Amino acid sequence: MTVLENLSRKIGILCLLVLTAPGASTLAQERVVPKSQAAMKQSFSPVVKQAAPAVVNVYVRHRIKQSVSPFFRDPFFRRFFGERFGVPRERIQNSLGSGVLVSAKGVVVTNYHVIRGGEDSEIKVALNDGREFPAKLVLKDEKTDLAVLQLDGEGAKFPSIKFANSDTLEVGDIVLAIGDPFGVGQTVTSGIVSALARTKVGFSDYQFFIQTDAAINPGNSGGALVDMDGRLVGINTAIFSKSGGSHGIGFAIPSNMVRLVVQSALKGEKIQRPWFGASLQPLNSDLAESIGLDRPAGAMVSSVHKNGPAQRAGLLVGDVVVSIDDKTVQDPEALQYRFVTKGVGGKATLGVYRAGKRLSATISLIAPIEDPLRDTRELKGRHPLSGSKVANLSPAVAEEIGMEDGSKQGVVVLEVARGTTAARIGLRRGDIVVGINKEDVASVEQLTLLLQLEGGGWRLSVERGGKVFNLAIQG
Repeated sequence: MTVLENLSRKIGILCLLVLTAPGASTLAQERVVPKSQAAMKQSFSPVVKQAAPAVVNVYVRHRIKQSVSPFFRDPFFRRFFGERFGVPRERIQNSLGSGVLVSAKGVVVTNYHVIRGGEDSEIKVALNDGREFPAKLVLKDEKTDLAVLQLDGEGAKFPSIKFANSDTLEVGDIVLAIGDPFGVGQTVTSGIVSALARTKVGFSDYQFFIQTDAAINPGNSGGALVDMDGRLVGINTAIFSKSGGSHGIGFAIPSNMVRLVVQSALKGEKIQRPWFGASLQPLNSDLAESIGLDRPAGAMVSSVHKNGPAQRAGLLVGDVVVSIDDKTVQDPEALQYRFVTKGVGGKATLGVYRAGKRLSATISLIAPIEDPLRDTRELKGRHPLSGSKVANLSPAVAEEIGMEDGSKQGVVVLEVARGTTAARIGLRRGDIVVGINKEDVASVEQLTLLLQLEGGGWRLSVERGGKVFNLAIQG
């Protein structure tokens, strides 16, 4: 043995003693930089063998009716070209993505955008071992861009993957992305966690993504991001790309959010998320300095819902929430993620900054309330809202339709039928009708009474995205 090899061996033994000495952290033992060329030749194969069988391909066959112009229904053309001229025809559209088996009973989680539009279509799942099974959609959640499928394979044994705690991830950790890019077959790519808590990428309502440089390409959506123990740390969801290929910037939904959705599916329940009961705004440098913070981190309370959890916890307008159960929050999106993944039931501790002092507050994790009762109605008649479905706005309704501010009140539009008067004036889902002919609208009952009044025209006030638009419509 050469002097250099002997010295290298001694250094390796010394590092091992330091890492395994009494009091050394478990985290330090798990994260060890390779100390030799031999260590760098180690393989990820054992991790792949453990995780890859649980990663599947998801095939969706959509039946789409091709639209036909009314011109082709004219009797003149039917006389010359036959009765079937212009009859709508169906065409088949196929989509492909990846998924992950998270239960030995055949439960698969994938991205909602993989199966979007195919809720009533044929869904098939192909396993890595060549078996194929039909699947039914158990739960879809557009807000998180997740969907849960159940394989129809009675008596079959399915491989599955265990969830990891995504909160234990650190920037620099090695991860593997497993999926079926471009439909070429299952592929494994390696990389590191490039960033955590990415909240400004706009792929779903709950923005809190793991960023990785492991190559993720079209077809990888819904596939697994796994750690070095072969556990699921995220569902690969999107990439940042100018060409459609991987540029080393991929995003995954953290496993803690995925677990919440899967648990709801297994219980046969709709997803219940805790209600915070306050509107939040981000901080900039000037605002942070004006209230005595040394940096613009946290979420400022801009309004508090009466009798909501935030008010009961003692939060006031102007408070800045900087942590939840000792987990730092950088902005409103991070706070929302941390709060939602707590699930309904129990309590959470908020770290709050108020008037130069650090305080703590205990908030209850309860589902959004339905107060007032929704009173859903489909509006018909000779008025500009004909063809819309409306309801009283409550925190529960606001959460269902994806409104960020659950403290608003009034009448909200749930649906707008195509080709109706409401559609022609540009009414959209999520619009709040705040006034008709200079009368404030507070409830569905009041709205229907105002719509029955005869007049020479209509003046509507509609709130959208925090702004109020006034429309004048001739009678």
